[in-house]
Amino acid sequence: MNKIFKNTKSTWVRYGEYKYVTKNGELFITPVSGSDVHMYDPLKEYGDEMIIDALNVGINVMNERSDKEFLKELILKFVTRYGFLGFMTALPTTAEFLEHETVYLPKNMFIKDESVSTQDYVYCFFPFSEKGFYKGKRSAKTTPKFDKGRIKLEMTMVDKPSAYDVMLLGRDYCERYEWLERQFRDWAYTLFSSVWYYEEQDTADEITLDLYRKGMAAFGGIAPTYHIVLLDKPTIVWDFHSLLLQIQMMLSLMLTDETQPIRLCKHCMTAFLADRSNATFCSHRCKNQFNVYKSRKGREQHGDKND
Repeated sequence: MNKIFKNTKSTWVRYGEYKYVTKNGELFITPVSGSDVHMYDPLKEYGDEMIIDALNVGINVMNERSDKEFLKELILKFVTRYGFLGFMTALPTTAEFLEHETVYLPKNMFIKDESVSTQDYVYCFFPFSEKGFYKGKRSAKTTPKFDKGRIKLEMTMVDKPSAYDVMLLGRDYCERYEWLERQFRDWAYTLFSSVWYYEEQDTADEITLDLYRKGMAAFGGIAPTYHIVLLDKPTIVWDFHSLLLQIQMMLSLMLTDETQPIRLCKHCMTAFLADRSNATFCSHRCKNQFNVYKSRKGREQHGDKND
């Protein structure tokens, strides 16, 4: 990872098990009642592997031939391994939104309104809870159930925004499947735009190239906040208040990394981290299978000409 993000506060929470639930025809993912809860550091524990996994989920979402049940299983598997993306704190202009009556939102793919009441916004992520919401002068909380896992972990979040605590430790917290699917697709589309633009730069027409440029230009979001601590020297520490933002920033760095570029396998179309700039296959197996397929197609074409 780029040295600029060497010092981060990127702790996150994942539950031992998640499930799908439905309300008013809309599909959500939520933790299974009674499942264990763990805090971990995604960037240190998984790093590049998490980004590649997110891209490959998105590639499957983009594939129109992918079975819907297969996609649901794939996304649930990702959430089970890494936790929620954290839309609740990723979308607002500030993760401290619970301190205010109104949540302000920059342009995004999920909520069109530029501002919504804090109560209505929180309810988007707790659709199965009572619409209980109270505010104090310095803090605000929803009314999720408390449990042992929450009590053990909440003391480690004393310096986090109150919304972070509510989101990660509220067992009634949900994320919409449609939003997850759309976000994974967006990350994959960003990768395709980057890879195909340079592959087709000398052959594609200007309309196609401009489409790739616009696809990349649309990629972005709110930058992480930061604070400065006095260690052996003044040091910037980046604050990531959602897994979504962690993936977004790390993907940005990886897309611009010349030493280990992200590539799409020429045979299976899987995203992988290349060990050299001209790598085109994710494995020797894919390379061999591609050569066999290419050789067979060549023989078939040659046979047609002879006929």
